[in-house]
Amino acid sequence: MDSVLSACGLNGKKEKVQEERHLRANDREFNLSFKYANNAIKTSKYNIFTFLPLNLFEQFQRLANAYFVFLLILQLIPAISSLSWFTTVVPLLLVLCITLAKDGTDDINRHKNDRQVNNRRVDVLIDGQLKSEKWMNVQVGDIIKLENNQFVTVRTLTLLYTSSDPGTNLKVKQALTVTGDLGDNIDTLAAFDGEVHCEAPNNRLDKFTGTLTVQGETYALDNERILLRGCTLRNTEWCFGLVLFGGPDTKLMQNSGKSVFKRTSIDHLMNVLVLFIFGLLACMCTTLAIGNGIWEHQQGTSFTAFLPRQDGANAAFSGFLSFWSYVIILNTVVPISLYVSVEILRLGNSYFIDWDRKMYHTKTDTPAQARTTTLNEELGQIKYIFSDKTGTLTQNIMTFNSQDVLNKKVDFSWNSLADTKFCFHDHALVEAVKQGSSEVHAFFRLLALCHTVMPEEKTEGQLFYQAQSPDEGALVTAARNFGFVFRTRTPETISVVEMGINITYELLAVLDFNNVRKRMSVIVRSPDGRLTLYCKGADTIIYERLHPSCSKVMEVTTEHLNVSLRTLALAYKDLDEAEFEQWRERHHEASTALEDREEKLDAIYEEIEKDLMLIGATAVEDKLQDGVPQTIEQLAQADIKIWVLTGDKQETAENIGYSCNMLREEMTEVFIIAADTAEGVKEELAYGLQKDFQLELLRTACMCQTVICCRVTPLQKAQVVELVKKYKKAVTLAIGDGANDVSMIKAAHIGVGISGQEGMQAVLSSDFSFAQFRYLQRLLLVHGHWSYLRMCKFLCYFFYKNFSFTFVHFWYGFFCGFSAQTVYDEWFITMYNLVYTALPIIGLSLFDQDVNDRWSMQYPQLYAPGQKNQYFNKMTFVKILLHSCYSSLILFFIPYAAMQDTVRDDGKDIADYQSFALLAQTCLLVVVNVQLGLDTYYWTAVNHFFLWGSLSVFFAITFTMYSNGMYLIFTSSFPFIGTARNSLNQPNVWLTIFLTTLLCVLPVVALRFLLIQLRPTINDKILKSKGKKLDKMEVRYKVRQAKAVLPPPPRRFPRRRISTRRSGYAFSHARGYGDLVTSGRFLRRPVKTRLTLFPLVESPLAENSPQTYRSIGEGAQRS
Repeated sequence: MDSVLSACGLNGKKEKVQEERHLRANDREFNLSFKYANNAIKTSKYNIFTFLPLNLFEQFQRLANAYFVFLLILQLIPAISSLSWFTTVVPLLLVLCITLAKDGTDDINRHKNDRQVNNRRVDVLIDGQLKSEKWMNVQVGDIIKLENNQFVTVRTLTLLYTSSDPGTNLKVKQALTVTGDLGDNIDTLAAFDGEVHCEAPNNRLDKFTGTLTVQGETYALDNERILLRGCTLRNTEWCFGLVLFGGPDTKLMQNSGKSVFKRTSIDHLMNVLVLFIFGLLACMCTTLAIGNGIWEHQQGTSFTAFLPRQDGANAAFSGFLSFWSYVIILNTVVPISLYVSVEILRLGNSYFIDWDRKMYHTKTDTPAQARTTTLNEELGQIKYIFSDKTGTLTQNIMTFNSQDVLNKKVDFSWNSLADTKFCFHDHALVEAVKQGSSEVHAFFRLLALCHTVMPEEKTEGQLFYQAQSPDEGALVTAARNFGFVFRTRTPETISVVEMGINITYELLAVLDFNNVRKRMSVIVRSPDGRLTLYCKGADTIIYERLHPSCSKVMEVTTEHLNVSLRTLALAYKDLDEAEFEQWRERHHEASTALEDREEKLDAIYEEIEKDLMLIGATAVEDKLQDGVPQTIEQLAQADIKIWVLTGDKQETAENIGYSCNMLREEMTEVFIIAADTAEGVKEELAYGLQKDFQLELLRTACMCQTVICCRVTPLQKAQVVELVKKYKKAVTLAIGDGANDVSMIKAAHIGVGISGQEGMQAVLSSDFSFAQFRYLQRLLLVHGHWSYLRMCKFLCYFFYKNFSFTFVHFWYGFFCGFSAQTVYDEWFITMYNLVYTALPIIGLSLFDQDVNDRWSMQYPQLYAPGQKNQYFNKMTFVKILLHSCYSSLILFFIPYAAMQDTVRDDGKDIADYQSFALLAQTCLLVVVNVQLGLDTYYWTAVNHFFLWGSLSVFFAITFTMYSNGMYLIFTSSFPFIGTARNSLNQPNVWLTIFLTTLLCVLPVVALRFLLIQLRPTINDKILKSKGKKLDKMEVRYKVRQAKAVLPPPPRRFPRRRISTRRSGYAFSHARGYGDLVTSGRFLRRPVKTRLTLFPLVESPLAENSPQTYRSIGEGAQRS
């Protein structure tokens, strides 16, 4: 896949010519002259002095905040100010203070994370002494000491270590001979003055070039000598290293990609709509200003006796002043509190994710975590998911498993060296081993000899295997339990306990694995002098090299391999002594060649790996995480496309695709694109291609139901994501568990990290995190769906109530001579958005549900409206605008007509401006709250409290502000004395409120009824189908009562295929460790008298459970 992506133009950043790095060990003065980056990180934005001015500067860069500052300036001009200053200052100060508090809290957390990482301790060799230093004080050229299970602080050159045992699914690193002979003597290390010339900082994880010069001799450095920052030291007590790169220069940071501030599609839409609102505001103000000029020209002279004009004033100037006056009055059409309310809503929904117990993983004590509060609603709009494989879909734990009809666990107590955690059920195989079957013994003997596993036995009989891949560990553990115990090894021998008898085999050659060979072999000499080649590999590869006499055995073995597991074929060959010696000479020549060494070795291997005798086959299960097939099936039903991007080989990726139901038997046209050149890709695609291969790759992939990209690098993962983002215009989500997934996670709209066995780098760079892949369906189908629904409802209602409020001013302008007089009381204008309508919409936006969580999981089709952006778009905004226009007409003209020529019960006139203002604002508040009730699907006590409480607060504040006492204390600020008690005790006023509310709400109810009958949505269809099973009360309270209706259990999916055989070559995709095994230069056993620095921890292969890693916060610097 790497070649395919390269041919399609996804090659990463263009390489630039860079200077090499030069450093000297134990010479800080020399190294500081080059001004290399230190190891400190800084992700915080402010300090105690810059916080207030810098944060305010950032806030006033927002268009809405700057606009309201401009309004405040206008209100200070007496000629155009028609409202008091506090109507703008109070909302603005509240918005600024809330944002200050939020940003301050976030930056304090960033400071804490920075201090946590920078203040971690590491042993550094300074002035001939090993001193404990903080991470941030480590410099390029220092020699540091790392201990087992400790994170690598910087990118270092391995100088010396206690042993070279590779860890489970980890990388083997070995030092040069010249540095390995230094020993652990501090004085010797302090005197080390080697100089390194190496490549400049780059993002290539699989390659490193450099030289080390010691005492005039130059030694080559490659990737096997380098420890990368962020890795964890395993299976060695300690290690000394020379710091080559620090902080941002490390390969980990170079591969992290850019930290992009992510904004949702709704954010982008709101920015466009705010600009439209500004245009609408300008149009309304212009219309009213023109009206004012015409009115002044035609009618203004009649009022000059009462309102004399200033010198030089005329109709045109009056219209100009009126324009700015109406900008102040109609400012509520631009929602200043919108952004703050959105932040509160997102924060609340983020807490719901954190508090969700159904996304809590008990085994690892890991809750779900929303690491950002700005992307919640985007979770409800995902169209493409890009997933890593190992550790994300799978547990990265292999089991050797078989089962008979009785399903009784086999008792291995007869084998004192058996692994007590090993579980097996096939009694027939155990009996064959006990009875001495030569074929079965040969089978397990091969498993015990043909591998590169390293054993560790710190106490008698307690063996722990460390393997380059979980597959090998599972196979060697299986052989151990069946009586063929791999005990120890040296570069020349392998010791095995066969059915209780110690046997030592001479190891003559290791024919190592690589991606082309897809097999490995060992050549051993038994104690009786017999030469044997043992080989294991992909069945398709082994079958091509079998002796013709194996045809019948091959047919039987092929039938047994018809399972969806990671399979291996096993074979052997007896060698002639003379033939082997000749081959050995040619092998030595090829292994010492300076040019084309790998090609020559492959040719030599081919000579001897032929005419093999088939022994049998193994099937190892790479265990999927719980619920992966069901999750993928649910997400597919929600029309979410899932692409798997993995660095594994094709066979493994394809096999996992079948295991987790991404690939299914009914998919008859499964085709593979694999080529090294653009022409090869063109032939594989089999379409008429254009020049742009990226577009063709995308077009072809999007026509497929399932896409699996294998052999991709970390940056290519990110480039595939960027390709879909750029051309498909769809919301993407990337999920992974390792540092190699960080670029992909940051490139997607939403990044999800799984806290698995590969560290915390992916989690620290993610937007959301949890412990298991199966939680993704709840994150999207429940929390994502709800968050999108709530956000859309919030925006619809928010714009509706503000437009309705503002348009009443517009209509009133035609009846007040365009004089810029307000309809409402100034205090009502000030508190409308901050007090009277704030809490009800917050309650709706935090707690509303169209269906409960179980229905959301049972009916993934409910997710579709979010993908299509149906609930809030430009057309929805236009509908809201028209709805608000209609409501404002009713809210103005019905009270206006009702108050005109109206008298009280006692015959007194109440048709004054103050009574009309009170009636209009009361009608407005009742109407918007009734509309809110109609929009609420799910009622809670909080919703009731906020709704009725807001209305109660309105009447309480109104009677207080319109009282005699407030007028006497603040005469100029509270002029509406007695208006409330004189108006609201009249029956005709309440009748007007009822009539206005009815006329505003009735068309909405009628339209919704017709739409449900004629054009029902997916929600309507599901609720209707479920409503047939509920009684009348449950139908009335649809969703709330439906929570008691449990959906049927999810359909279980088979995890194994029975028909088509797929080779699942069960080796790690990395090159094997044959050279290391046979070299013997650094295969050192720890001194038995030396104290163990850390207590013994069993390998995950023995425990059959994931490891638990400590969290590391250094990834926050790129978040």
